[in-house]
Amino acid sequence: MLNQPTHVLDFKIVLDVGCGTGILCMFAAQAGAKRVFGIDCSSIIDQAKVIVQKNGFASQIELIKGKVEEVELPVQKVDIICSEWMGYFLLYESMLDTVLFARDKWLKTGGLLLPDKVTMYICGLEDAAVRRDRIDFWDDVYGFDMTPLKDIALHEPVVDVVAKEAIVTNAVPILDLNILTCTKEDAAFTADFIIQAHRNDFIHGLVTYFECGFTQVHKPIAFSTAPFARYTHWKQTIMYLEEPITICQGEKLSGTISCKPNQKNQRDLDISVTIQFKGSHCESFKEMSYRLR
Repeated sequence: MLNQPTHVLDFKIVLDVGCGTGILCMFAAQAGAKRVFGIDCSSIIDQAKVIVQKNGFASQIELIKGKVEEVELPVQKVDIICSEWMGYFLLYESMLDTVLFARDKWLKTGGLLLPDKVTMYICGLEDAAVRRDRIDFWDDVYGFDMTPLKDIALHEPVVDVVAKEAIVTNAVPILDLNILTCTKEDAAFTADFIIQAHRNDFIHGLVTYFECGFTQVHKPIAFSTAPFARYTHWKQTIMYLEEPITICQGEKLSGTISCKPNQKNQRDLDISVTIQFKGSHCESFKEMSYRLR
């Protein structure tokens, strides 16, 4: 993204929220930014300062240790805010609220947010072998009934790489966020969805992934964490169903998904899914709850 034509960043003031090692700060400086500020509250910023100096950007980049909500910048406004704020399931342990705080405090009118759009999708998964190893394994562990642990496993989403061949339905959006205008309350959402099978198969679980868009720049681009796209460290998030659904090509599964922060631990996510399905081989009306932690 920061390899866009130089005029996107040329002579601009850039803020990197959660700068980590400072890699985005250096990309911005390399692409022509006049001045770059990076904020991070972790100790990694101490190494980032050394990295920035070793790479010859000490005069352009200033790194600030602390919480975004508590520090001050030596400028009133910035032209661009960039941040890799996304977490697993897009929202798990994400820094969205911190980015929105920085946006409201420092981004100038008409300024750029990178990325500025995110969309999360849901689709159906055939995953008999992995489900057997992760979930059904607890039915008989060396002859012992350990099904209480099966219940725990069923209600914890799994973050893993999903093979594109395992997806048996289309994918539909369940969350759209415009980072330029959204509020942190928008991250708690409820969405209805309908997915349609493109072959005869089983659905063992639901898969979510997200896409990020950079639509304000000269040549709008995007990247995806879908099973069909190049691998990313976000992988995909799987929510297994209590029982598999037998589905035929063209049949539709409808449902509702809700997500909100856990009341006791705001870093965790409470996710509930209701599904309704009436097919030629089975019917299913279920409500499942999950906790991503």
